[in-house]
Amino acid sequence: MAAVDRQTGNDSNDRARKNSKIAKIVVPLIIVIIVAGIWMVKNAQESTQPGTADNADFALHVTDQLDLEQLKYYGLPIIIDFGADSCVPCKEMAPVLKELNEELRGKVIIKFVDIWKYQALAEGYPIRVIPTQVFIDAKGKPYTPSDPDAMQMNLYTLRDSEEHVFTTHEGGMTKEQLLKVIREMGVN
Repeated sequence: MAAVDRQTGNDSNDRARKNSKIAKIVVPLIIVIIVAGIWMVKNAQESTQPGTADNADFALHVTDQLDLEQLKYYGLPIIIDFGADSCVPCKEMAPVLKELNEELRGKVIIKFVDIWKYQALAEGYPIRVIPTQVFIDAKGKPYTPSDPDAMQMNLYTLRDSEEHVFTTHEGGMTKEQLLKVIREMGVN
């Protein structure tokens, strides 16, 4: 019987050593996986948060088709300026758009589309002259100004249903004019 007891004791010690070796490998592995998972989740959230520099949805210049539904998802007012790099009023607005895009990132989405370079990107929008700005409120609907005439806004509706589908301004806008519209859309 004594030999059997010694054998059982050795088996228990062997199992304990194996379990200890497994724990020394598994525990650090689990810690590494948890840390990597937290890092990935954090970086994924940062890249989709409004206003982060890496988020292409907040880049000023548009060179690909706008995904308006994706932009509306953020729940922020949207201003899309259709112009051209070589148009004089557009050139005057360029620094204003850039400044406001940087200052209001995460509060307003501001886009610029050069329709001489990317004509297809203006399809579906009521562009008659450049620059033309299209305004969309934080609910994803066309912005409805309190006094469209005073703000020189054009409101477009569908003939059949009278549904308001676009609000635009034709011509250049100053920083003050844009800020007035942005404030009226609820951004301070």
